[in-house]
Amino acid sequence: MIQATGIRKSYGSLEVLKGIDLHINKKEIVSIVGASGAGKSTLLHIIGTLDKADKGKLLIDGTDVNMLNDTELASFRNQKIGFVFQFHHLLPEFTAIENICIPAFIGGMGKKEATEKAMQLLDYLNLTERKDHKPSALSGGEQQRIAVARALINSPAVVLADEPSGNLDSKSAEELHKLFFRLRDEMGQTFVIVTHNPALADMSDRTITIKDGVVS
Repeated sequence: MIQATGIRKSYGSLEVLKGIDLHINKKEIVSIVGASGAGKSTLLHIIGTLDKADKGKLLIDGTDVNMLNDTELASFRNQKIGFVFQFHHLLPEFTAIENICIPAFIGGMGKKEATEKAMQLLDYLNLTERKDHKPSALSGGEQQRIAVARALINSPAVVLADEPSGNLDSKSAEELHKLFFRLRDEMGQTFVIVTHNPALADMSDRTITIKDGVVS
């Protein structure tokens, strides 16, 4: 699903990534761990095409992302990659179902189809009764599950999660972690997760440790 070779990234004179090689298989849940400042989030942003590597090759679902122009890359990102961040980033003025539908609308999906798919996800996540609630009326765990549904609306090839449970209480965090594995088992979803949570890392199929800009 993901093949990265020789990924390097510097910011000024600071070399953050010093030649990362990794592969992620389809239907795999991989955690990326390491100390703060090791380059975990930088790597995730490059895999997510939110940032570009200075050197190296990145294939996602068979596509060499370095060969795409900005317009093609934006479309590819919308269709192939789902994102879940530590802070849910739901738009406060929109309801839960409207937030879920936004990536689908950006990708050109019609309102009827997007709404039907969003309702299916809400039902799967046991949040149907919360569909018309705005984020301020949802608990932290509910907000993050809505963010997961938003990440899934376009049936992405991979979901990238950056500290997804870092802002949740222990019970909500455990429920979120179990959800990832249910999505993998029942929907065949692939996950790459940056985390400081040892319980989540231990649950993963595989853990990649980044230290001083390389895979250790």
